[in-house]
Amino acid sequence: MPLSPLDIHNKEFTRGFRGYVEDEVNEFLNQIIKDYEIILRDKKELEEKVKMMSEQISHFNTLENTLQKSIVVAQDAAEELRRNSQKEAKLIVKEAEKNADRIVNDALTKARKITIEIDELKKQSKVFRNRFKMLVEAQLDLLNTDDWEHLLEYDVDLTDIQEQVKVVEDIEK
Repeated sequence: MPLSPLDIHNKEFTRGFRGYVEDEVNEFLNQIIKDYEIILRDKKELEEKVKMMSEQISHFNTLENTLQKSIVVAQDAAEELRRNSQKEAKLIVKEAEKNADRIVNDALTKARKITIEIDELKKQSKVFRNRFKMLVEAQLDLLNTDDWEHLLEYDVDLTDIQEQVKVVEDIEK
């Protein structure tokens, strides 16, 4: 156990025949006591500083560990977010490709239907044109016949028609 300043102060030496001068020893002991008290005080202050620094180091170590864990958690979360974003992007691309394929297929189907309808309309227009041509030609043939000339030869009078109407009416009665 270390000596205290009080131990040094209370220390009594046995006196011998040719011993030291008591005042010098006491003065030296007093100087030792003062220096020892200063050293003990400094030691106590340093111990308190060391304790405080140790607590701060412990606090900072805890803070560092917490920050490291937080960084790891943040990195994990960022990585998870990146993976989820990539998955979502792939799903969006697949959905867009499906929609594009569906739109293209619908457009091709409509184009085929329209092509078929156009072909059908062309056939119908050819049939109509041929029929109309035949009708016009038939009408021209009618106009070019001699029957028109015979009609012009008839000389019908209004009185003749009225007489024929009376005859028909009489027969019906």
